[in-house]
Amino acid sequence: MRIEQQPAFILHSRAYRETSLLLDCLTRDHGRIGLVARGVRRERARIPRALLQPLTPIHLGWSGRGELATLSQVDAVAAGFELQGEALLCALYLNELVLRLVPRADPLPTLFAAYLETLARLARGEALAWTLRRFERDLLAQIGYALVLDTQADGMPIDPGAAYGYRVEHGVVPWRDSRDGTRLQGSALLALAQDRLPTSSDLPALKRLMRAAIAQHLGGVELRAWSMLAGAKP
Repeated sequence: MRIEQQPAFILHSRAYRETSLLLDCLTRDHGRIGLVARGVRRERARIPRALLQPLTPIHLGWSGRGELATLSQVDAVAAGFELQGEALLCALYLNELVLRLVPRADPLPTLFAAYLETLARLARGEALAWTLRRFERDLLAQIGYALVLDTQADGMPIDPGAAYGYRVEHGVVPWRDSRDGTRLQGSALLALAQDRLPTSSDLPALKRLMRAAIAQHLGGVELRAWSMLAGAKP
């Protein structure tokens, strides 16, 4: 199989043998893929290593089948997203989320579009915490673990002024105690469901909710980015 001019981002790279790199990439039409970039660490490499950086929109070409194909072409599409400080940490978190939760070779063009838009939001300086919650929600939905946020588990409507718990494997329930999971106001749940900016007081609870939901699918391993973001608002 030979693929050409596929919109993509590099999520992670690591050295392979003496002159090559192993790449984990998110592509528009082929999902997350693994590639071998042969010889790119040589001084006069045919493929510029400078283009194989995270946060840079590129077009990729490759050949081969199975878990690891061979990179054959890379072209720059636009300048990379220049992020600094907490915005850069947020972008690295996006990459780790995709690496850990998205299976390989599962075409998810809507997720690719959400990833691209999230990087653009970070670059525009939009609210970091809300930007991450939107991506986390969309990622879980795309991989088949969507959270039901607009109705209670029994089908009853959510009252914006009432307190609820979210049991990850059950759904929204009236809050009684810590056995009901993350405690949230109905207003927070509805804001996330309707893609409306929550109040600043609702954002911490939404962060706890999304971390609990994501942790369910990590096999007991914490994301490294959570430690890097400890103490930061996102």
